Amino acid sequence: MRYISTRGSAPALDFEAVTLAGLASDGGLYIPEAWPRFSADEIAALAGLSYVETAVRVMAPFVGDALGEDELRALCTQAYGRFSHDAVTPLVQLDHRHWLLELFHGPTLAFKDVALQLLGLLFERFLSQRDTHLTIVGATSGDTGSAAIDAVAGRAKIDIFMLHPAGRVSDVQRRQMTTMLAPNVHNIAIEGSFDDAQAMVKALFADREFTGRFALSAVNSINWARLMAQVVYYFYAGVRLGAPGKAIAFAVPTGNFGDVFAGYVAAQMGLPVERLIVATNVNDILHRALSTGDYSTGQVVPTATPSMDIQVSSNFERLLFDLGAREGSAMAAQMQGFEASRAMKLTNAQREGAAKLFASARIDADAMSLAMRWANERAGQILDPHTAVGLAAAMHHADEIDPAVPIVTLATAHAGKFRDAVERATGIRPGLPARVGSLFSREERFVTLPADLNVVKAWIAERATPSA
Repeated sequence: MRYISTRGSAPALDFEAVTLAGLASDGGLYIPEAWPRFSADEIAALAGLSYVETAVRVMAPFVGDALGEDELRALCTQAYGRFSHDAVTPLVQLDHRHWLLELFHGPTLAFKDVALQLLGLLFERFLSQRDTHLTIVGATSGDTGSAAIDAVAGRAKIDIFMLHPAGRVSDVQRRQMTTMLAPNVHNIAIEGSFDDAQAMVKALFADREFTGRFALSAVNSINWARLMAQVVYYFYAGVRLGAPGKAIAFAVPTGNFGDVFAGYVAAQMGLPVERLIVATNVNDILHRALSTGDYSTGQVVPTATPSMDIQVSSNFERLLFDLGAREGSAMAAQMQGFEASRAMKLTNAQREGAAKLFASARIDADAMSLAMRWANERAGQILDPHTAVGLAAAMHHADEIDPAVPIVTLATAHAGKFRDAVERATGIRPGLPARVGSLFSREERFVTLPADLNVVKAWIAERATPSA
């Protein structure tokens, strides 16, 4: 398996190299040269397998020769052994057709753990064979930071610098990052939005002088290995609800388009996906792009769903590239135009291709709260606000989907991470699981910096370890 950049001019890499690289050198995102394809019999054979065995079979074509099957199995066993539920990502039924796929049973209570627990082990495995020190630089709207920090804290040959928007993540999200006091962990609160933080991370990857000194890598969903790991739970849920004999629809709360793009990958691999419902909050660039072709940024509005308070969805580029006949030079020109003007119109081919699989919905605070109350009153489920946005979108589009098709909403975080929002909507203040421990009595450590690239770059350069 080889990986190519969406912008066409970076060298093709194997799985090991693409995992360590993160962002492509031409500013694009890596994507497989061709999608592996499973037959109906191969998908049917996943029924009854453990999550680890499902992961091995789904990810093996992407890993190629970088890892043997036994080695991949051992890494998956270690990664998912830290989850509190033996099913890793269990399904919960809400009514006759709506289901939740619970993705929050990992150590930091969010779906990011599913990929990042494995990614941390992949980094360690690949670095053990190299005389290289890795500098991870990431931006987080809430959950990626804590999951990534948990996955790499204390690991040899790795430093992690995580940027989060000051005051725009929940207190639980912040503390999960800032109370991890391992010497290789560095938290930076940016006086700005997530988009400001994400733009600075991309600028550091594009800085040749900086990348010449430090071996940069990414833990955001721009890293292909992270998306690959997320493909697994679509297959795991799908076969339990009747695939390949029955199609499944998925509703995905999303901001950066990574989680829902993993569903697109599963569909390209042969999983019968009836619909992928993209659920946004009022920061609705993805809804506008999919419904009208207008991919243009607005002002970020802080909401009760901070992980979705995003106006630039990095992974959308992967979809546009795949739908646009994989023409790297055309994609580069399209994205360069967007980066200059902050506005872009999708081509007819991109719009028509997306319409075959995707639907979208913009969910405001009232609709989110109604979904939270419905889940509690009718199904006894306490949802976090992001999951509630996904469920509201699922219900919005339910009448357009064959009633025989089950609709699975991805439950992306534990409700205890967003206690205030849940209490406002339901009157119930959820607790945190015992496995989180004494989060609110631990010391915090982070620095607050202005949203100034030069200031942030200098701060990181003073503390990062050169690549060799």
